[in-house]
Amino acid sequence: MIIEVILLFYLFNLMKELHAGEDAAAELKKKRSFKKYTYRGIDLEHLLDLNLADLAQIMHARARRRLNRGLKRKQNSFLKRLRKAKKEAPELEKPACVKTHLRNMIIIPEMIGNIVGVYNGKVFNQIEIRVIFF
Repeated sequence: MIIEVILLFYLFNLMKELHAGEDAAAELKKKRSFKKYTYRGIDLEHLLDLNLADLAQIMHARARRRLNRGLKRKQNSFLKRLRKAKKEAPELEKPACVKTHLRNMIIIPEMIGNIVGVYNGKVFNQIEIRVIFF
C-alpha cells in the first residue's frame, strides 16, 4: 500500500514536470520570431524604402558603379514588369513568372518575392528571388 502511494506520488510529479516542460517549449516557440534579414546592417524594411542612389552607396563597388551609371531601358522595363506582376498577384500568393534574357541584372530589394524566368540559351529557368540572394 505504501509503495503504491509512493509510486503514484512519483508518477504524479513526473507528469507535472512533463507538462511544465511542454508549456515552457510552447512559450519559447511563441517568443521565437522569424529571422530578421539585414544587408550590411540595414533591415529589409529600410532597404525597400531606399531609392537607387542611396542603395548604390551601400552596395559593393561593381554594383555601385553600375547603378551610378544608371539602368538601361531593358532593365527598367524588366523592373516595371516585375512590379506589375507583383501588383496583379492575389494576396498571399506568388506572382506570375516574368521571363527575361537579362542574366546580369543586379538584384535590388524591390525584386524580392518575384519569380523570374531566366533564359539560358535554351529554356527559361524559373527562379524565386529571396532575401538570401540580395
